[in-house]
Amino acid sequence: MAKFDDQLREIPQMDKAGLRDRWASLTGRPVPKVSTAMLRLTVAYELQAKAFGGLSRKARRQLDGAGGKKAVTKDIRPGMRLAREHGGVLHVVTIGDNGEILWNDREWRSLSEVARAITGTRWSGPAFFGLRKAA
Repeated sequence: MAKFDDQLREIPQMDKAGLRDRWASLTGRPVPKVSTAMLRLTVAYELQAKAFGGLSRKARRQLDGAGGKKAVTKDIRPGMRLAREHGGVLHVVTIGDNGEILWNDREWRSLSEVARAITGTRWSGPAFFGLRKAA
C-alpha cells in the first residue's frame, strides 16, 4: 500500500515525458494522444487498477456499449425466476440469493450455458430468456 501511495504522490510532479514513460511501462500500449492533465488521470487509474484490480466485466461491458446501444439487457437479481418454453417444455431458471443460476437441480455458470443445454445450439442466455431487448 505504501508503494502505491508513493507512486500516486509522484504523478502531479511528473512532466509529460515522464507520464508517457510511466504509461508505457504500466500498460505496454501506445500512449494516448491526450492532454497532460488527462494523462495524469489515466496513469493514476492504471496504477490503481494494478494495485486493487480494474473494472468488473459488467462495468466494462456497460461502458463499451454506452455509445451506440443497440440492445438493453436487464440485470438478473436474487430471487428472480426466468421462464422459457422450448420444444414444448417449460424451463424455469431461478437466481439464487448470491446470484447463482439454478436449473434442473444444478448450478450453472451463466444463462448462456443453460440456453445452450436447452437448445443444443449457441444462444445468448439473456436473449433466450427475454432479458435483452432492442433499444
